[in-house]
Amino acid sequence: MTDYAVQLREKQKVRKTYGVLESQSRRYFEDASRKTGITGENLVKILERRFDNTVYRLGLAPSRKAARQLITHRHFSINGKVVNIPSYLLKSGDLIQVREKSKKLEVIHDSMKRMKDAMILPWLSLDKANMKGIFVKEPERSDVPFNANEQLIVELYSK
Repeated sequence: MTDYAVQLREKQKVRKTYGVLESQSRRYFEDASRKTGITGENLVKILERRFDNTVYRLGLAPSRKAARQLITHRHFSINGKVVNIPSYLLKSGDLIQVREKSKKLEVIHDSMKRMKDAMILPWLSLDKANMKGIFVKEPERSDVPFNANEQLIVELYSK
């Protein structure tokens, strides 16, 4: 395979994993390149800040696709306000809650049962009893369980 094919495959893998469209992917790359620091790490941090990804990482949904659907159906709120945009980027200290009318949903309960306390990532905090989580801080690249080489994506977009 050519270098281009390897880079493209890596980008497509990340896009499929996070459920991101090409235009969103390009915009995230541009935002990451404007920030100070390593562009690849910034890109991973931006992807991890997405609302749908955070709901999945907290264990409130069984998959990112399910998280997207639950969010668009208005089952979650951020800081007390209903947000139905899966691509919403969270900030440090944001409180994610399951809305009162949605606390009986079986899909959320099943997903939370599968979530072990050891599975919670260091930049997130989960209160299972009240069905709420906190986006504590931006993740560090070393903490993110990410099986892709973001440097190849940076090389592809930098052409």
